[in-house]
Amino acid sequence: MPLFNWSALLPCLLCGQARGAIHRVCPTCWQALPWKQTNITRHELECFVCCHYQFPVKQTLHQFKDHAKLEFGTFLAGCLHMMPKPKIQAIVPMPIATERLIQRGFHQTYTLAQHLAKAWHVPIWQPISRLDGHSQRGLGRDERLHNLNELFYANTQVCRYKHVLILDDVMTTGASLAALKTQLHLLGCTHIHALCLCDAAH
Repeated sequence: MPLFNWSALLPCLLCGQARGAIHRVCPTCWQALPWKQTNITRHELECFVCCHYQFPVKQTLHQFKDHAKLEFGTFLAGCLHMMPKPKIQAIVPMPIATERLIQRGFHQTYTLAQHLAKAWHVPIWQPISRLDGHSQRGLGRDERLHNLNELFYANTQVCRYKHVLILDDVMTTGASLAALKTQLHLLGCTHIHALCLCDAAH
């Protein structure tokens, strides 16, 4: 007998009024989200993007990642579920630098990956690490690429999975995804998909 979903009785995370029946959000708020749900290509990498980087997803993501409002994780992961499951063997969350991990207190993309991994019955794999460095916010395309090519590195010589999905929260220029894809290719991955919650490019 399936367990009762008590979270469906809680109020909507966005409006606070109706019941949060869909990933902790009410049907009205869910339908009104700034959906994008399409594949875009940047740096020769095709990425499925769930939403535009607009209200209320932008503000919710900010609360989740910068203020550790972990209750929003279910909702944000629910948005990611709008991507049809690709043929993958593992999920690779975007690496986070140690200094940022200490500052934030948790790895936001890994937390979202946990929701997908459980639903899709695939493992999370972290073969690439990221050195401490300056934030990418506010940098242009060339500056981002130069920084990231120096910051990403493989922490293993064993390629456990050939078919993987890169997961990130916000894509702007796509430089981070491109740098991570390059390292995974060098490690031996042959089929690399990408999924991002929001596209922040203007």
